[in-house]
Amino acid sequence: MYKNIISYSVIPVVVFTAFYFALNTNKTLDMDMYSIKGLELDYTVTNETNHNETTENVFDYKNCISSPNLGKSFVGFKEALAFKESRGNYFIVNTYGYLGKYQFNKNTLKLIGIYNTNKFLSDPKLQEKAFIANTERNKWILRRDIKRFVGKQVGGVLITESGILAAAHLAGPGSVKKFLRSYGAIGFSDAYGTTIRNYMKRFSGYDTSFVVPNRKAKA
Repeated sequence: MYKNIISYSVIPVVVFTAFYFALNTNKTLDMDMYSIKGLELDYTVTNETNHNETTENVFDYKNCISSPNLGKSFVGFKEALAFKESRGNYFIVNTYGYLGKYQFNKNTLKLIGIYNTNKFLSDPKLQEKAFIANTERNKWILRRDIKRFVGKQVGGVLITESGILAAAHLAGPGSVKKFLRSYGAIGFSDAYGTTIRNYMKRFSGYDTSFVVPNRKAKA
């Protein structure tokens, strides 16, 4: 009985002592350990105070990249065209000397300011710029034909702007003009037998409205 009383008396003393030393420690908290001064933080929340405001998004088609869901976007257009031309291979030269992902010939490259074909073939960024520049130039050349023929049937094909631009990449804008203005009577096929009509149909309905017509476009 006496031993039990001692045990019950010691327990509160031990607990009290533990709390005393825990609450009366002389160690101070070093707040510098928790400072974020000098750190580069990647915030995922906007700094704008009014989150209900809407802003106009301008599509930067010159720096666009591929994404899993391309659909009928401009990126979808250029990637689909590149796949048909070269399977998307930046470093390929075909049997007729056409170069890169979009299979440019040397004369077309000169028109958009590229003279070093070795550099062109080894530089994917330059190839992307070349495609944009060439598309802008073709759209300027064909601007009247786009306005006149889009939405009409020519040679059994519904004409769209993206189809026209794809065909111009294949055959040149002059050949596309002849095809449209002859209502399909004057055609064109490349060395592999691919026709303007084929490209008009295959690349129909993509959104190429972001491409700005530019007579003097350079890569």
